[in-house]
Amino acid sequence: MIKHIVLWKLKDSVDGISKKETATVLRAALENLREKIKELQFLEVGINFNPADTASDVSLYSEFKTREDLENYQKHPEHLKVGEWVKKLTAERRVSDYEVNHG
Repeated sequence: MIKHIVLWKLKDSVDGISKKETATVLRAALENLREKIKELQFLEVGINFNPADTASDVSLYSEFKTREDLENYQKHPEHLKVGEWVKKLTAERRVSDYEVNHG
């Protein structure tokens, strides 16, 4: 199983929209990918409540059966569309992909 984690720090304001509002819209856009991309086994999006400067604003946790499924997800037109939009909102992005073998 492949686990894919992304953490974003959002810009304070984008087009007059607050960081909190942006985070809410971003969560909805990411969660909407569940129905559109068959390779997604699990997807969870969280909005941070920790006020620390080192905290990220939005977290994505997702699971895939194989590395190929993750690659197909990343190339999917719906994912690419959300990704281009997210770049405009983001001050910083971190990602971690890793494999877990059970048994």
